[in-house]
Amino acid sequence: MIARAIGFVRTLAALLFWIVLVPPAALIAFPWTFITRDVRFLYWIGMRLAYGGERMTGAKAKLIGLDKIDPAGTYIFMSNHVSNLDPPLLVPQIPGRTSVLAKKEIWRIPILNKALDLAEIVPVERSNREGAIGSIRRAGEVMRHHINMTIFPEGTRSPDGRLLPFKKGPFHLAAETGFPIVPVTILGTYEMMPKRSLIVKPGTATLVFHPPVDPRDFSSREELMQAVWEKINSALPVERQ
Repeated sequence: MIARAIGFVRTLAALLFWIVLVPPAALIAFPWTFITRDVRFLYWIGMRLAYGGERMTGAKAKLIGLDKIDPAGTYIFMSNHVSNLDPPLLVPQIPGRTSVLAKKEIWRIPILNKALDLAEIVPVERSNREGAIGSIRRAGEVMRHHINMTIFPEGTRSPDGRLLPFKKGPFHLAAETGFPIVPVTILGTYEMMPKRSLIVKPGTATLVFHPPVDPRDFSSREELMQAVWEKINSALPVERQ
């Protein structure tokens, strides 16, 4: 009961942190980005806000294997997904810049849509097959600018911590572009903030970065998808494999 109360207070503090700091940060970073057409300052601000809010909740990240990834390389980072904590814990750890796939509906918000385009965030419309194919092509264009891509290939959060089947789209991206995949296993966030929970339990999540997987080593997308699934699954607790 006490732990839940502490979690509630910390979660509320994180929300207040974002409510107070995001508007003034946007007022500074958005005009600068629109004038200079340089998104690096906006990206830096966004990562600092994500990291700051994460620490307010009491969530910390322990990294394993990231030191063996070439920071000058361009990769598709693919991770399991069990919690709303996963993106703010993972994305700030990615070397250099990373793009992500975001719901197309977000582009309906004025001003923000321009910032998203400048940041080369890729809109995705999963219910529309042609739109989904277009999103994959756009992601390939972004990566050719030496920007990483971070994807949760399950497409949704797992309700029980077990790895769900993967969507095929991200593996079409890997096969067509040839960029290596870095499988990532996130541990601990299921206990800290499972699906349908609004409260964060303070704790340390472990992010396991597996060695890159070269899509050219596989004869089919299905084989590549299975290999990445097995890499991510291999670091999960035995009871969730």
